[in-house]
Amino acid sequence: MSIDQIISQAVANAVENLYGVTVDPASVNPQATRKEFEGNLTVMVFPWVKAARKAPEAVGTEIGQYLVENEPAVAAFNVVKGFLNIVITPSYWNSVLSAIADDENFGTSPVTENSPLVMVEYSSPNTNKPLHLGHLRNILLGASLSAILKACGNNVVRTNIVNDRGIHICKSMLAWQRWFNGATPESSGIKGDHLVGDCYVAFDRHYKEELAELQAKGMTEEQAKEASTLMADARAMLRAWEEGDPQVRQLWEMMNNWVYAGFDTTYQRMGVGFDKIYYESKTYLDGKAKVLEGLEKGVLERREDGSVWADLSADGLDSKLLLRSDGTSVYMTQDIGTAKQRFDDYAIDKMIYVVGNEQNYHFQVLSILLDRLGFSWGKSLVHFSYGMVELPEGKMKSREGTVVDADDLMAEMVNNAREVSAELGKLDGLSEKEIADIAETVGMGALKYFLLKVDPRKNMTFNPKESIDFNGNTGPFIQYTYARIRSVLRRAEEAGYSHDNFDEVVPNEREIALIQRLNDFPSVVAEAGRNYSPALIANYAYDLVKEYNQFYHDCPILREENKELRSMRLTLSNVTARTVKTAMGLLGINVPERM
Repeated sequence: MSIDQIISQAVANAVENLYGVTVDPASVNPQATRKEFEGNLTVMVFPWVKAARKAPEAVGTEIGQYLVENEPAVAAFNVVKGFLNIVITPSYWNSVLSAIADDENFGTSPVTENSPLVMVEYSSPNTNKPLHLGHLRNILLGASLSAILKACGNNVVRTNIVNDRGIHICKSMLAWQRWFNGATPESSGIKGDHLVGDCYVAFDRHYKEELAELQAKGMTEEQAKEASTLMADARAMLRAWEEGDPQVRQLWEMMNNWVYAGFDTTYQRMGVGFDKIYYESKTYLDGKAKVLEGLEKGVLERREDGSVWADLSADGLDSKLLLRSDGTSVYMTQDIGTAKQRFDDYAIDKMIYVVGNEQNYHFQVLSILLDRLGFSWGKSLVHFSYGMVELPEGKMKSREGTVVDADDLMAEMVNNAREVSAELGKLDGLSEKEIADIAETVGMGALKYFLLKVDPRKNMTFNPKESIDFNGNTGPFIQYTYARIRSVLRRAEEAGYSHDNFDEVVPNEREIALIQRLNDFPSVVAEAGRNYSPALIANYAYDLVKEYNQFYHDCPILREENKELRSMRLTLSNVTARTVKTAMGLLGINVPERM
C-alpha cells in the first residue's frame, strides 16, 4: 500500500470514528503539500464540515490529532483554513522507497482481458505532401497519449486514417503528368512524399499564374476561378477516379505508393507506429452507404439539387452537407465510413481523435451524426483538440511550399545535437557510432520533448535552438541527468557497492523530497490519462531530475562511508533513473546510458 493510500485510509477511519460518517478511502485524495507550508501531504477537509457541525479549522485539527495518535506514518500536522497538512514520519519514507524499488512496473497499471478498449487516431496525413512540423505535433501527441493510456491499464489500438483521395490528390497527379517528365523517386533522387509534394506546389503555382492571366483580361477573381481550365481538369480527374478510370487509378496508385514509402521512413525515424491503418479510398463508400441509410430512416434530408444534408438546428448548429449534388462525398462522409469500419473491426469503448483545434466544429458535428446513425460511442467520442505549432518566423503554408518538412527538421535537430554536444565536450573519447547514436537520441529527444512539454490545448512556437539547450526544461537536460545517474550506478557496481540494505537509515530533508517526488509518479500518470495531457508527464520528468540534481549536490553517494546510507542513496539513484526512463518512454523519448 502506497503512502497516499495509507493516509487516505487513515483519514477515512478518522472521519468515521469522529463524526460517524462512512467515507470511501478512494474519495480522499492527498496532494503534495505546497512548498510554503510545512508538511508532505495535504487533505482538504471541507467535505466533512457539515457532518461535524464545526468550522473547517476545527475539523482539520481533530482529524490531524486522530492521525498522530492512531497512524504511525503520521508525525505531525498543521491546519491552514480547510486544508490539513500532514508531516510523514521521516523513518517511514524508507518503506516507501523500498516499495517503489521492489515494483519494476512502478507508476503503470497492467492491461487485462477486462481492460477498456480505447482507439486513438492520429497522424491522418494527405498523400499530396510530406509530413511537416504540424504533423509532428499531432503524431507525437497521439503516440504519447496511446502510451499513457496503456500505462493507465487500457487496451489501446493506435490507428491512422490516410486521406488518399480527393481533389488535392488529383492536383498533384495532374501536375506530375504535365510538368515532371516522368520523374520517379529513383530517377530524381527525391524521397517519394517530397516528390509528390513538389507536384502539389507546382500545381498551385501554375494555377495562380492562370488566375492572374485571366484577371489581367478583365475577369474578377471569382470569374477567373470559374474559368480556370487547370482546376476544371483536376475536377475531371477526380470524377474519372470515382468512376474507376483504369489509367487514372494506375497513376493514383503509383504516386500514393511513393508517398507511403516516404511516410514509413519518417515514422520509423520518429519511433512511432500504428496497429491499424485505414484509407479514405476504402472507407468513403461505406460512408456514402451509411448516409443513404440515414436518409431512408429520415434522420437526414435530400434537397432539390440532389445533395444530402443533416439538419442540426435542434442541436444549436446549422445544416451540414454530407453528399454533394453530383453524389461525391465530403470529409464528414469519409469519417462516418471510417467509424463504421472501426466499429465492425473492434469493440470500441472509447474513440479518441487527435486533430487540431481548427476542426472543433467538425468533430462536434461528427459526434451528433454518429449518434443519430446508431453508433453507441458517438456521443462519447473524444476530440483531443490541440493547438497549432508555428516557427519563430510564423505560419506555414503547404500550397506555397513554405512548410518545414518533418524529415528536414529531424535532420537539423540531430545535427544541432551533435554540434552542441561536441562543443560541451560530451562526445569526447567516443567512437563515431557512439557519437551518431547519441546525436540521434538527443536530437530526437529535444524535438519530442519541446513539442510535448506544452499544454497540448495551447498554440505554441517551436524554437529548434532553445530545444537543444542542456540546461532548463529541455529533453537534453533530462537525458544528461539520466546518463549522470547511470554513470554513478556503474561506478558503484565496479566498486562492489550494494544498494539493498538501509532499514535503519532515517532520510534527511533532501532525500525525503526526492522520495516524495518519486511517490507522485503513479498519480501523475493517472492524471495525464484522465486529462489527455503528455505535458504532465514531461514536466514531471523535469521536476524529478531537478530534485535529483539537488540531492546529488547535497548528498554524497560514492564518497559516503556509512554503508547503509550509501546503499539508500544508491537505491534512490537507481529508482530515479528507472522512473525517468519510464516517464520519457511514455513521451516516446529514448535516454542514453552514456553521455
